[in-house]
Amino acid sequence: MRFKIAAVGQMRSGPLRDLSQEYLKRLTAKVDILEFDAAQDGSPLQRKVKEAKALKNALSGCTVYFALDERGKSLTSPQFADLLQDHMNQGHSTIGFCLGGPDGLDESLRVSASYVLSFGAMTWPHMMARVMLLEQIYRAQQILAGHPYHRS
Repeated sequence: MRFKIAAVGQMRSGPLRDLSQEYLKRLTAKVDILEFDAAQDGSPLQRKVKEAKALKNALSGCTVYFALDERGKSLTSPQFADLLQDHMNQGHSTIGFCLGGPDGLDESLRVSASYVLSFGAMTWPHMMARVMLLEQIYRAQQILAGHPYHRS
């Protein structure tokens, strides 16, 4: 299994980067993180469209991708693990994830996504959302490997 995370924003040095690196070390699956600078020119809609082009290009080769958006569906960790397992069982070798910039995701990414996922109705800083995504991918890995899940 391989994951691609296409994200607007550059992870800088600091605790969130350190935590991201820790989860990347723990994962047995290959994870490619492709970062893009937030668009600076134009209206919020124009910026989102520009960012969407970069994110879509980065996700080429992914037969399935998840858009992270607060308007998406919230899942429990076991449900997320089951969803990843379902996609793996269907033969998807690379699963993509996209995280938008400060203006959010362009609607084209939301409607073309295989799944729109939310970490809740609250707004999360982009870098924290990326760490949360890595943690949930790691947690899914552990659940699918049969490690005890503390909520079971």
